[in-house]
Amino acid sequence: MMAGSVVLTSLLSCSIDEIADPNGPSVDVVSNAATKTQLDELAVGIESSIRNGLGVEVTASGIMARELYLFDADPRNTGDLLGKNGIQLDNNSFYSTAQWNGNYRAIKNANVLIEAISNTDAVDVTEKNGYLGFAKTMISYELIQILKSYHQARVDVSDPDNLGPLLEISAGFDYVIQLLNEANTDLNAAGTEFVFPLSTGFSGFDTPSTFLEFNRALVAVASVYNGNGQDALDALDDSFFNLSGALETGPKHVFGLGGNDQANPVFRAPSESAAEPNNGDQIIVHDSWINDAEAGDTRVADKTAVRPDPSIQDDLSGDYETRLYASSTSPVDLVRNEELILVYAEANILTTNFVEAANALSVIRNSAGLSDYTGALTQSALTDELLRQRRYSLWSENHRMFDMWRYGRSQTLPKDRSGDVIYSSFPIPLSENL
Repeated sequence: MMAGSVVLTSLLSCSIDEIADPNGPSVDVVSNAATKTQLDELAVGIESSIRNGLGVEVTASGIMARELYLFDADPRNTGDLLGKNGIQLDNNSFYSTAQWNGNYRAIKNANVLIEAISNTDAVDVTEKNGYLGFAKTMISYELIQILKSYHQARVDVSDPDNLGPLLEISAGFDYVIQLLNEANTDLNAAGTEFVFPLSTGFSGFDTPSTFLEFNRALVAVASVYNGNGQDALDALDDSFFNLSGALETGPKHVFGLGGNDQANPVFRAPSESAAEPNNGDQIIVHDSWINDAEAGDTRVADKTAVRPDPSIQDDLSGDYETRLYASSTSPVDLVRNEELILVYAEANILTTNFVEAANALSVIRNSAGLSDYTGALTQSALTDELLRQRRYSLWSENHRMFDMWRYGRSQTLPKDRSGDVIYSSFPIPLSENL
């Protein structure tokens, strides 16, 4: 486990700059005598660092889930991740280390902030609760991503010299929910305003009470992942979930092109013409996503576009490329109302409230130009429809690989070449076993 470092940052109006300061205070100094400015830098650093590893997280899981191909100069994207000729995943490759290191860098920053809060007089008790609720919620968010991608997580990492054990997925989600509930207590005692800055990605979620709605949304997500529908429904009641609300509502990662900031790592420039088809680094849509779409589903045209010519690499091909993000500074959702409506549908399936599950799925279908759900009101049929709608609403957002695994359907994914193997999680990095 990398010990990480304090990330000192400055916050712009619509982006986050991450600045490594070799002359800045050490972790020990910040942990034991932090100033208000240093506490704020740590909080901003957490928000900045949760973006680290996002590009690999999304594209690598999307490749494994047969959502997309990443055609670039690295043969591991069309080899390892698709199990070409039975090749095993490498526990010391970029796809096993980039997300893990990125997530745990953010967790390290959050743990430093938590320690610093307990050893400073720079802010009062109410203000401390705001920092604590924020830090614990962001740790929980990162642990959810780790559990989805690796099916294990090390949750006790506050002391890099005495790390806790790796937890399996159910125990991991139990811990996440417990930590989110601790953060809930902190946020309820944090007053009416945060005293630290958040980027515009958290507009509408930048006070203790509104940030708490994000916290409860994460509880709902973790609860359905852990098979507990009623807990998810209870949490949704206190979240920003709105069955008739705008689908895009929710906190977001923001990006910028200024110094020390970073661009959206999942954006790819569109091909202009057959003469200039953008044959460099490309995110190509898996044919099955196009071919399996229901006629009239507007998500296909909203998220993808036909290329001027087919793209071919390593005996793989695709006619469509991504249009998921409009530019290199387009935001990326942490969680949005569209996902919460699908969580609500799943929670109702789990609690056998099939009529309400169908109603929620119809909301998603209608938003994509499709008619109401008219299938059977059974757990099996509704689960099929749930996974279908999650597939198209959450395409290329690091959901499909975990969804197929948790419903025991990974091996139903298409194999594009003879000898390919389907994997459903990344290997724990080699450094974790040393």
